[in-house]
Amino acid sequence: MPELPEVEVCRRGIEPHVLGQNVSHVVVRNAKMRWPITPTINEVGGEKITKISRRAKYLLLETEKGTLILHLGMSGTIRVIDKDTPVTKHDHFDLVLESGLTLRLNDPRRFGCVLWVTENINEHALIKKLGPEPLSTDFTDDCLYKKSRKKTVAIKTFLMNNHIVVGVGNIYANESLFKSGIDPRKQAGKVSKKHYIELTKQIKQILSAAIEQGGTTLKDFTQTDGKPGYFAQSLFVYGRAGEKCLTCREILLEIRQSNRSSVYCPNCQQ
Repeated sequence: MPELPEVEVCRRGIEPHVLGQNVSHVVVRNAKMRWPITPTINEVGGEKITKISRRAKYLLLETEKGTLILHLGMSGTIRVIDKDTPVTKHDHFDLVLESGLTLRLNDPRRFGCVLWVTENINEHALIKKLGPEPLSTDFTDDCLYKKSRKKTVAIKTFLMNNHIVVGVGNIYANESLFKSGIDPRKQAGKVSKKHYIELTKQIKQILSAAIEQGGTTLKDFTQTDGKPGYFAQSLFVYGRAGEKCLTCREILLEIRQSNRSSVYCPNCQQ
């Protein structure tokens, strides 16, 4: 699944081509996504895209009339292409611009979404209860520490809760915990303030580095321009179970937490 850095890279990739452009019309080839494409989606036709932002893993294309919410789901990609580009399998939605370009969503598993919202976007059910953005000033070690008190859930599961902080998905939770020296199985409420200070710093640094390096290469994700990301070359633990720790040479172990893979070093992470 594309994580926050991949979605942010996508946002930055489409922004120069879409921001300030007028929408000609939309094309819906398959409305059956994670949630059905909004029946009134045609209302976006004639609107001007005034802002392109990201909240968690949602892309938000704002107009004066409303906001288009896009989510890539498990396997979705968004490309900026010429409007006459031939349609391929799983091309479910087109946002056709008056410039002659088209924003096209391809989603083989159809776990993504395309929603048209005319109310205050911050009050929408998908957005309203989300935690702070990890790269914002709202996300602090003090905030994370206070939210963790008396929590018996494992620290990795705690980090991946979007009500606590958004966008710290499986890859980056693994990496941040390793760099902070924290065992992913440890109860969130038993992690010290000192460790939360380091963890917050690592989350910010690792996500920032991933964004700058183009996102992590996953088997079902490519950037908007079709080029793969490069951050995967810098991963310390994710996907390296059974290999030697790059720090101490201990064999990395793998466990399952909330149906997700956790890889850690039994020596470096306590």
